[in-house]
Amino acid sequence: MERRLAAILSMDVVGYSHLMAVDEVGTLGRLKALRDDVIDPLIESHNGRLVKLMGDGALVEYASVVDAVTCAMEVQKAVTANQTEVPESERIEFRVGINLGDIIVDGDDIYGDGVNVAARIEGLAPPGGICISRTARNQVRDKLDVVLEDLGETEVKNIPRPVRIFRVPVETASTASSPAPTSSLGTSDKPSIAVLPFDNMSGDPEQEYFADGLTEDIITTLSKLAGLRVIARYSSFVYKGRAVDIREAAKQLGVRYVLEGSVRKSGARLRVTAQLIDADDGSHVWAERYDRSIDDIFAVQDEITLILATEMQVKLTEGEQARLHYTTTSNVEAWTHWVQGLFCFRQAVTKENCGQALRHWEKALALDPSSAALNAMIGFMHYADARFSWWDDRATAVKKGSTYADRALEIDPEGPDACMTAGLILLFQDRWDEAAAYARRAVRLAPNSGDIATMACFVLAMSGFPEEGVAEGERALTLSPTHPGYYLGHLGNAYRLAGRVSEAIVAFEGYDARNPGFGLVDLVIIHQQNGRPDEARRAAERLLAARRDFGIDSWTNTQFRRDPAQLDADAAALRAAGLPMG
Repeated sequence: MERRLAAILSMDVVGYSHLMAVDEVGTLGRLKALRDDVIDPLIESHNGRLVKLMGDGALVEYASVVDAVTCAMEVQKAVTANQTEVPESERIEFRVGINLGDIIVDGDDIYGDGVNVAARIEGLAPPGGICISRTARNQVRDKLDVVLEDLGETEVKNIPRPVRIFRVPVETASTASSPAPTSSLGTSDKPSIAVLPFDNMSGDPEQEYFADGLTEDIITTLSKLAGLRVIARYSSFVYKGRAVDIREAAKQLGVRYVLEGSVRKSGARLRVTAQLIDADDGSHVWAERYDRSIDDIFAVQDEITLILATEMQVKLTEGEQARLHYTTTSNVEAWTHWVQGLFCFRQAVTKENCGQALRHWEKALALDPSSAALNAMIGFMHYADARFSWWDDRATAVKKGSTYADRALEIDPEGPDACMTAGLILLFQDRWDEAAAYARRAVRLAPNSGDIATMACFVLAMSGFPEEGVAEGERALTLSPTHPGYYLGHLGNAYRLAGRVSEAIVAFEGYDARNPGFGLVDLVIIHQQNGRPDEARRAAERLLAARRDFGIDSWTNTQFRRDPAQLDADAAALRAAGLPMG
């Protein structure tokens, strides 16, 4: 048997069984026509080898990842264009996964982890979408004019290590006809800015977190200014590690100004460069280089943000000026632990990743006990522990979270993170009005933070103010155009509790597309409670296929409702759809 490195493309039809059940002959005819007229010619023109057809799917081998991704993008666009006259309920959509890996060749067939990973990635792609592995991303980065969305690391079946997934943006039938709820970009009178990840110029991969931490703190500082619209960190970091066309990035993010820069750290010395670009004409509004001692990192950070505010002619009130200064800690060693923890926290939200983040933040807090932000974020981790039963029993976790939140508020009553953590902790104590008040206060203090807005959406909806939650959830999507999946989960809950069923379905389907298995619980409830038991059962089957350990009791234990009857009704709907108690 031969071994070789290859790019593997795995694709299959979305909802194939349902399409066949509705119209077996018609589905087979449309699928054959798509293969003959669209898919096979494109595979051939991009130097692909069709290894085998598998009923509703195909496996294709390429010598080049660029060819594989280009072919996949053209296939998805052509499939959409080919079916414009087909009723939406009968259209065929594909999911595509691409991996670069070692394969075993046996005759005309191929096997091995390289193939298995491609198949697992394909299952994570949204309908009409494309997902690729990190090994594939490394080959196409800077070679294709696309912005890849980093979806983080994901545990996949029968693969021993988590797989880093990236989504390739492609306009498809699903995105064209059923877009995730969002607000329009670029329509505000406020100056708008995206802060792109600062490049690590140290030649030391271990310093990557340092550059990321500086970028993140600048974003957080600017998000406090009511006179600016600041794109959230999650969206800005889509551009990390790749050459960027500033005008194109600004267009995609819906901003006028872009800040880019670099960090070079050597021993006790630090060089930071930054430049502000007006994307309308590509001109440099402002540029500066700082050669400082590492101990001056915070002064550099504040100087950059102050100049940015001035250069973009943002009129600051005295209150905004007082709130502008934001550093998590003034201790350099503590700040290093803070950003290392952020790196862990920004990965997939798992007990392990959050545990690592918590350990870093506890070390940072030991070095600087007076940091309000550190106290607040450690309090948030104990809130998550109380909700998902990670480390301590609930009563202990809630007590710890409350203690840290109180300490953060004592240090800085104007800290948005502290206010949000306090609001989340109050949910456990059924103090609904106080929780909502803290959420509103956090939004006032950080009016341009997507993370604060989405958490406010959650707290407000759970506290009995779902329409207010909807407003914050929609605003969060505007602040973070390439938002994490859980933003859609929070907004979907607010829509559902506000009685906006059709919008909730779109949000939860979008959540499931980004994070398979999530959002499906709510779809089961919606369909069951709205007289669609067959659709509820199908959603339940999808849920159990993605999350085999799901149980109603465990899920109920993670939920908050001001009206207990609502939660009882939701649990009853899940039981009626055939889901296990667990």
